[in-house]
Amino acid sequence: MNNKINIFFYFIFIFLFTFNVKAQDKIAFIDLVYLYNNSNVGKEMNNEIKKERDEINKEFKEFQKKIDNEKETLVAQKNVTAEGEYKKKVFLLEKNIQEYNLIISNKRNELAELNNKIRVNFSNELRPILEEYSKNNSIGMILRKENLLIGKNNLDVTKDILELFNKKVKKISLE
Repeated sequence: MNNKINIFFYFIFIFLFTFNVKAQDKIAFIDLVYLYNNSNVGKEMNNEIKKERDEINKEFKEFQKKIDNEKETLVAQKNVTAEGEYKKKVFLLEKNIQEYNLIISNKRNELAELNNKIRVNFSNELRPILEEYSKNNSIGMILRKENLLIGKNNLDVTKDILELFNKKVKKISLE
């Protein structure tokens, strides 16, 4: 009986030791949002997206002012203009609003596509840098910080990767 207990503890010891050896792979995490927002290329891309968004908003505000003026004019002319003519002007105004809403929607979709394209290209440029970094530092796995519940600060390699990324990537192609 004592022999069976010794064998049992022997297997448990070997079992625990085996898992302990496999658990020695290094794991690190990276904050991709920080990397994107603080890298030289990421800042440049964010500025480009912001310019596009500001331009769309400016156009929208100008159109809104134009529509408001036309509405005021129509309301002022309601009692003076014939009913048929008034309805025709209202119909044209509504048609202009619908057309412009379609244009704005298309521009916003194009902006979203541009944003996605930039992020995909950014990720494609980042991947080889992460692979090289993990190989050089014997890191078995690099996780996204957003997917972690808790982790030690010394496992965060974001600043190291940011430095490497800024050195190696000067521009991202949007083609």
